[in-house]
Amino acid sequence: MYFISRLHLRFAFKLAFAIVLAMFVGFHFQLETPRWAVLTAAIVAAGPAFAAGGEPYSGAIRYRGMLRIVGTFIGCFAALFIITLLIRAPVVMLLVCCIWAGFCTWISSLVKVENSYAWGLSGYTALIIIVTIQAHPLLTPQFAVERCSEIVIGIVCAILADLLFSPRSIKQEIDRELDNLLVDQYRLMQLCIAHGDKEVVDKAWAGLVRRTTALEGMRTNLKIESSRWGRANRRLKAINTISLTLITQACETYLIQNTRPEFVTPEFRTLFETPVETAADVHKQMKVVRKVISYAGEKNTPVTISSWAGAVTRYLLLKRGVASNVRISAVEEEVLNQEVVVKVQSAEGHHAMINFWRTTVSCLLGSLFWLWTGWTSGSGAMVMIAVVTSLAMRLPNPRMVAMDFLYGMLVALPLGSLYFLVIIPSTQQSILLLCISLGLLGFFIGIEVQKRRLGSMGALAGTINVIVLDNPMTFHLNTFLDGALGQIVGCFLALMVILLIRDNSKERTGRTLLNQFVSAAVSALTTNKNRRKENHLPALYQQLFLLLNTFPGDIDRYRLALILIIAHQRLRDAPIPVNDDLSAFHRQLRNTADRVISASSDDKRRRYFEQLLAELDIYQEKLRIWEAPLQVTEPVKRLAHVLHKYQHALIDA
Repeated sequence: MYFISRLHLRFAFKLAFAIVLAMFVGFHFQLETPRWAVLTAAIVAAGPAFAAGGEPYSGAIRYRGMLRIVGTFIGCFAALFIITLLIRAPVVMLLVCCIWAGFCTWISSLVKVENSYAWGLSGYTALIIIVTIQAHPLLTPQFAVERCSEIVIGIVCAILADLLFSPRSIKQEIDRELDNLLVDQYRLMQLCIAHGDKEVVDKAWAGLVRRTTALEGMRTNLKIESSRWGRANRRLKAINTISLTLITQACETYLIQNTRPEFVTPEFRTLFETPVETAADVHKQMKVVRKVISYAGEKNTPVTISSWAGAVTRYLLLKRGVASNVRISAVEEEVLNQEVVVKVQSAEGHHAMINFWRTTVSCLLGSLFWLWTGWTSGSGAMVMIAVVTSLAMRLPNPRMVAMDFLYGMLVALPLGSLYFLVIIPSTQQSILLLCISLGLLGFFIGIEVQKRRLGSMGALAGTINVIVLDNPMTFHLNTFLDGALGQIVGCFLALMVILLIRDNSKERTGRTLLNQFVSAAVSALTTNKNRRKENHLPALYQQLFLLLNTFPGDIDRYRLALILIIAHQRLRDAPIPVNDDLSAFHRQLRNTADRVISASSDDKRRRYFEQLLAELDIYQEKLRIWEAPLQVTEPVKRLAHVLHKYQHALIDA
């Protein structure tokens, strides 16, 4: 408990120092609006802590800062371009900027989650610039340069604070997780060989998928922590694929025994009954497993157990290298370059389009509200709308993010009033007292941010935004009230748009994901050597993880996806006869499977899926004619059976 409290306090001091340093530098160099530097430092430092639910690991703040710089520069260039083209038509210029914000949200919904922040930021940065310079459009270049400079200063201050307060390395966590993951992989294989309870097996493999995905996230953190972990990063990237292979081989062992209980011989059942507690136990047990496999020979060893044992051997080799971070040996280099990993194709196209309309419509409503009412802080409300919708859309629960902002802005009204009316006027003559007062604000909110308290991030950003930190400082109550109320109104309108434009893409995304699994399984039917070297497992399991998050608790859907992943992996290694007849039919099968995914209507999708089923029946007959071995005919028959059995889930669900 003491350890957790100490980490909370350390990050609170880190956040307070970043805020104070940004404010001091801003006033020292006579920046016109030091508020932007302070706000940037607070958001860059607190954002990763809120996401992690504690002090972020080393490199997370630096990476977020780099994304903010990239997003700000993209937004500034976009604003300059829009203003240059449409400066004579202010309303059209505002309309185009709203569309740009929606476009950036659309892009951020399709790229990797960790990179989406930059695109979301670029959307509302352009809007902030265009809204701010409406009265003086000729000052746009100067304002853009000033904003970029202030933001860079804030980011540098946040990074310096992170470095000074002993950033927490993730390397030890990775080493510990590699050991624990290996033990649980062995236990999953024990469950599958023993053909235990289906629900227990489902829970075990689903947990391993989540932990393997989490390990990949740790690898990303390690990559941005320091360049000295480059070799460990390469090994961890390969371990991710190996871990997914182990899950696949173990689950295939379980599934095959559903129809062929004799698939695993008593000798191997007895061998895997020995319990393991540590990674050293697994290492010791694997020596025995390899000896038994060598003694039994290839014909008497189940193919999945043989493949699984080879994958564990590669895992142990690379794990040792990750721990020591020594130079990569020739054997390791061969393992690392063994396969070409195929990148994942996003299945969230419809979800991204809904996000585009949410951001665009909410920004347009904010513009109409501003132009219709003529309210001086209507521009502030419009900016808040863009900020909330741009940042909320990529997250799993946009409504809760919007509510977090709304609660935070409601808290910022009384808290900002205290600072604006009492504290800052009393301390503005002393930079030391001003630093202490803002440092205390950052310290206490920093503790709440780590607890992921609803409204804490919004309160931090909202309070800094409404208190006067300009140069020179002025205190006009009307300006403060307009700014605070504008934030609240903007967050409220954004929440209303999110609630009214409902996201109905969940079922469509799920169906697209399942059809992508079907396409991947069919694409494994090839005799092309280069295509057979392509490793789709990381991409498929990334899609499976998205399925786990989209449909929590739907174990039947996960099981179907896993069966299709297993089919892909088994067909990829199957000794398919090489001839022109089968090769031509493989291309036809892949083409039909792609049409199922890209079908624009349910009728077309159903027609193409029925065509795929018919072609698989023809393909099985061709395999019989060409005397394909059991290693080919059995997985193809199993795939055709699964597609027939679950065609309703794959077409209409």
